[in-house]
Formats: sequence, C-alpha cells, structure tokens
Amino acid sequence: MGIRVAVIGAGAAGLCAARHILFRPDVFDPPVVYELTEHVGGTWFYEDRVGTYDNGYPIHSSMYGNLRTNLPKEVMMFPDFPFDDHLPSFLHHTSVQQYLEKYCESSDIAPHIKFNTVVEKVKPVSMETETGGAVTWEVISRDTCGDRNTQTFDSVFVCSGHYSDPHLPYIPGIEDFKGKVFHSHSYRHPETFANKSVVVLGAGASGVDISIELAHVHAQVILSHNKPSLVFPLHFGIQQATPVVKVSEDGSLHFQDGSVTKADVLLLCTGYHFNFPFLCLSELGLKIQDHILTPLYKFLLPPAFPSLFFIGICKIISPFVHFHCQKEAQEEMQRKLDKGVQVKHLLNMDSEQWGYNLELARMGRFTPLNPVIQSLYEEVGRQRRNRPLTYKQMNYRLIDATQWEILEFPPEQADKV
Repeated sequence: MGIRVAVIGAGAAGLCAARHILFRPDVFDPPVVYELTEHVGGTWFYEDRVGTYDNGYPIHSSMYGNLRTNLPKEVMMFPDFPFDDHLPSFLHHTSVQQYLEKYCESSDIAPHIKFNTVVEKVKPVSMETETGGAVTWEVISRDTCGDRNTQTFDSVFVCSGHYSDPHLPYIPGIEDFKGKVFHSHSYRHPETFANKSVVVLGAGASGVDISIELAHVHAQVILSHNKPSLVFPLHFGIQQATPVVKVSEDGSLHFQDGSVTKADVLLLCTGYHFNFPFLCLSELGLKIQDHILTPLYKFLLPPAFPSLFFIGICKIISPFVHFHCQKEAQEEMQRKLDKGVQVKHLLNMDSEQWGYNLELARMGRFTPLNPVIQSLYEEVGRQRRNRPLTYKQMNYRLIDATQWEILEFPPEQADKV
C-alpha cells in the first residue's frame, strides 16, 4: 500500500502535484484531488460573473476579460510540458486555461478529481503504530448535494491558491465616498468604466495593466501608489499620485502629498489575503500576519507537521516552474528582515527564486531548471519596467539550455492578442 495523498485544489499547483504523484505509483497511491468548482484551472478559468456561485461559495477567479500573461510562455511552462509552438509568447488567459486542461488530460488526472466538492476541515490525527506515533490527516468534505465525506490520508498538499480573497486596505472615511468602490478581483471589462474618473490604488502588475486598459476607453485615470514615481512611459490618459490616505465628508479623495480629487470609481489593486478556512492554523503552530504564513520550512511545510505541504504561496515568481520545483524558514526570514525587507514582502522571491529552486532540486534529486529560464525571466522584467505598453508584443524562442532569441512579431498575430 502506497502513501495516500489529498490535494486541495485543481488549479496549476494542484494539477502539478497530482501529475508528479501519479508518476510514482511505486511510492504513492493515486491522489484524491478536491476541487470546489466543476472544472480544472483554478484562477485561470475565466468567470464573467463576479460574487458567488449558485451554491453560495465565492467565485475564486480574478481573471479579467483582456488579461494576457506578463511572463512569456517560454518561462511559464512546466519544464516537462511545453506550450504549443504556434502560440505567441505572451498568452491570453484562455490559452493558459487550455494548456492546463491538456496538462490534466495528458496524465489522466481528471478521474482522481472530486469536482463540486468543498473541503470543510483538514485536521491531524495521531495514530499509534508498531514503530511509534504517527500523524495522519482527516479530510472532511461536502459535495453540492450536501453529502459529507471523511477520508484519511498520510499527507495533504494545499494547492488552493492565494488570489481569491481580496485585501481591502483601511481608508479613513471610505464610507463617505460617493462613487463606487471595486477590488480588481471583481474587475472584468474596461468598458464598464468608459469616460469615468477612476482612481486606481496600487501600481503592481494588475494596477498598471488595468490603468492602461481604462485609459484606452477614455477613462480619466489617476494611478495612486507608494512607489517612487514610475519613470516608464504611461498612456497619456494616466496621471500618477501618492497613496490615498483618507476620504472627506464630501466624498473627496485625499492623497498623501496633500492633493485632493473627486472620482466616480475607486479601484483597489491592493492584493490578496492568504485564506485557509479548512485549517486551524493555531493547532498547526502557524499564523498569518502581515500577508505572510509562518513558519514554513523552505516556504513549504510547518516544522511540526512535515506531511502537510503548502504549494505555490511565494510571490514574484515564475509560477508553474516554481510549482514544479516545490515538491531554517526562520533564519531565512531573519536574513531578509536584516536587509530591510518589510514583513509583508518576505514571500516575494524575484531573483532569490533561482537559488531556492536549485536547492529544492538538490534536495529532491531531480534535474534543475535550465539557466535559460532565469535569463529570459530577467530580460522580460527589464522590458516590462522600460516598455510597459509594448513589451507583450515581443515573441521569444528557447534555443538551448542557456540561450534564447527574439522572434519578429507576426503582424497578423498582433490583431489577435
């Protein structure tokens, strides 16, 4: 009898975990994958509607209609499952969803997925064995018919994502704002905001992309953020401003530098919370504080429960290759704090992801990523900083383990993307 594993979530991370488990029938029993919806893909499955599903559970996807990846497919792909060559480098979200569906089909993962099933509780259970004490995991789930089910596993992989529970910052007086307040989680189409005045709070990837979309439909956009003034060229319809600090009684938005404006819409591109409603974190010795889940060894597992894995919780990464590789936490965090990194940014890896991936490859004794992945990831980062309006028009091709090249962008493809 092999190791019994529960996988929570059938998005990119969950499918990756299931694929690797199925590749080792000598060690593992086939996994049981729990999926809240009736489809695979997680956040990549686009839902035009917002709010809740018919069963009352919140819609998890944060995709918007025109979203294209900000990393090329050559960097995003699972190392053992490339995207189709004919696709452009920067993909529309529907192409990523189709890729994940093919990935699922290629390893025959679907028969192991419990669709339309919510995990209500995951708890450790102490078991006495001939070799001493051991921990197994009781997973309590419920399907859409209301039927509950309890199963026991040797290990649990938490692959439920972290782009579904919006972070809504506290803004004094926000109740006096006369316009509408949205989070980017509920943003779908720019036409909704055509010819309106919109303050976008947050200049991460979503904030910049959405601001550009809004400007194209003649919205008057103020991009409010706490970064140094962005020096790259923005659309002429976008102004920059310091952070919104309060709302006055007449509904005016006040910025950190003392300037004031009125707006029809306040659009919050302010990130997301970690949310694991099926876990009692304190029971596991874990806590969420300042947007970080801690302590986790190698950002993967709680030291007291080494058979519970959190896959893909790091940020500013090339996600699919990161999931592929993830299968001293306190010392590492302290090192970052000593360098002046804010607590809420401790999971932001960026350049540190490569050493982390190499270490996981060494520990897991699997083939490390080719250096070309890091090289192209860093090149795209430079292009995104310098040319945010046009960098997605580039196409790339991997030549070998260390080299990539730029391809001429086919004119007929430009109209499609």
